[in-house]
Amino acid sequence: MAKIAFLGAGNMAAAMVEGLLAKGRFSPADIICLSGSGRTAAALAQKTGVTLAPSLEGLLAGAETLVVAFKPQHLATADARLAPLTAGQLVISVLAGKRLARLAQIFPQARNLVRAMPNTPGQIGAGMTGWCSLAPLSPADHATVEMLLGSLGQHLEIPEVQMDALTALSGCGPAYFFEFAAALRDAGVAAGLAPEVAQTLTVETLLGAARLLARKKIEPETLRNQVTSPNGVTFAGLKHMEAGNFRTLMRDTILTAKARSEEMSKDA
Repeated sequence: MAKIAFLGAGNMAAAMVEGLLAKGRFSPADIICLSGSGRTAAALAQKTGVTLAPSLEGLLAGAETLVVAFKPQHLATADARLAPLTAGQLVISVLAGKRLARLAQIFPQARNLVRAMPNTPGQIGAGMTGWCSLAPLSPADHATVEMLLGSLGQHLEIPEVQMDALTALSGCGPAYFFEFAAALRDAGVAAGLAPEVAQTLTVETLLGAARLLARKKIEPETLRNQVTSPNGVTFAGLKHMEAGNFRTLMRDTILTAKARSEEMSKDA
């Protein structure tokens, strides 16, 4: 009998399933999935060997934990049978912007509810997921949450009041990083590099810098200063960034995203 049920089988659900199987934490027989159209769940089952549920009842019968991973806008039309079928189960939602209070309306009989916000690097096991729970988790449920979210990478428990800020930073952050990478590449081309050379230099420079920051575990300003000689090349570039209010721009970007997350959550 399956222990973990996935309702929704898109990219994030697939990443979690593949991560769990790759780490040997569950076998394919422990996992069952179902999707609205049936196509993504069938594809996931065929790829990984997990069970394809024949129905909603078949998905949830005997499952200990449900991961809700369909599109957030579909919560408004969620099947009313979810309430009785998830009685006594741990429900983990990865639906962006859907608050615990709203989830409690759909899953009123669940033994506990968890709201999680993964990011796209979770697709390769390098993600960062923030999460919170409706009530304190039992030791067993806490271990389950850590196991499931750990399949995507790192995870961090925070109060729900901070989820909008986390969404703006780590949820949206990869997009800002990719935009910075594109800008860095284009600037290299403007400076005279061939596009493929600028792309390679950009990717390897950012990858190396991120690894160095993670390994050193010190403030980024310290590492920045180690690169910067007085009145040198890096110094000149940094002064131009300062004149352009780069940090103010990034702060305002995060605050704008946070405000939009708060706005969307009010309707959730």
